[in-house]
Amino acid sequence: MNDHYSNNPNTTDPITSLSYREAGVDIDAGDRLVQNIKPFAKRTLRPEVLTGIGGFGALFEISKNYRDPVLVSGTDGVGTKLKLAFQLNKHESIGIDLVAMSVNDILVLGAEPLFFLDYFACGKLNVDVATLVVSGIAAGCEQAGCALIGGETAEMPGMYPVGEYDLAGFAVGIVEKTQIIDGTKIGPGDVIIGLASSGAHSNGYSLIRSIIASHPVDLTEDFYGRSLGDVLMTPTRIYVKPLLALLKQFPVKGMAHITGGGLIENLPRILPAHTSAVLHKNTWTMPPFFHWLQQLGNIDEAEMLRVFNCGIGMAIVVSADQADAVMQHLHAAGETVWCIGEITERATGQSAIVVK
Repeated sequence: MNDHYSNNPNTTDPITSLSYREAGVDIDAGDRLVQNIKPFAKRTLRPEVLTGIGGFGALFEISKNYRDPVLVSGTDGVGTKLKLAFQLNKHESIGIDLVAMSVNDILVLGAEPLFFLDYFACGKLNVDVATLVVSGIAAGCEQAGCALIGGETAEMPGMYPVGEYDLAGFAVGIVEKTQIIDGTKIGPGDVIIGLASSGAHSNGYSLIRSIIASHPVDLTEDFYGRSLGDVLMTPTRIYVKPLLALLKQFPVKGMAHITGGGLIENLPRILPAHTSAVLHKNTWTMPPFFHWLQQLGNIDEAEMLRVFNCGIGMAIVVSADQADAVMQHLHAAGETVWCIGEITERATGQSAIVVK
């Protein structure tokens, strides 16, 4: 059998055999990446992990400490914040954003994140850049207390512009069935406590990039002691450890991760139909970055609250008689918190969110 192929069926000249590398996929580079990331993944291991990185699948044993365990899953990406990572050549923290988006989501149900898997896709694999990205993913997993047990590196020539990549992540957590937090216990008189964000987190970056592109902005300029680029790339705050510790001591009725849609669209996701959340906008400090962005982009207040977290990355609902103690506990854990509103009975035709 002739192993050479030609586009001209009549030619008799042999053609040089093609390889996967010549087609744009470097298997050796992928192997080097796997070896590079193994030490990062090893730092995140939990006792329940039965297999390491590199197999066809990962094995994770459910702890026998749970009587009636329920698994909670979440998946997300990083969005167009990646475009700034490419522009600024800053890849070491974008993986923290990836982990945060999923683990903060499953946390609001009261779940402890157990393990995380990532998907890294590119046109041509740059091992050094990919290693930086995965090191950030591992750092995020360490912050969340979950194991990085696997992932996928996809090198797909022609799918992505040179120097760019895409990220997605998947987290699984666990919660005792009797301790699931679903918001059904929220009622009038309860208090809303807001936990400070670290910045824009990983939401609203299409608008941020549009504003920056429309104005002569130097991303290297000083902004309150840091470069503006560093401020923009500040990774998403991961609230897992302080809030899991809180749940062991205090009854929390509801939690909302403030992502795309801001407070206006995320808080209603946990409210019973007969309730409204009344927010007092002057009760928390909106970071200077958001004031700068609002002024530069001439963004009205309603749009700011619908797009950005505006300084509140997580909101929790507790009984009024527990609010002071909860805030003190979170302060002691290193969180910046404010009492930002309360729950009221929703009148006919009233919105689920009222901002005063």
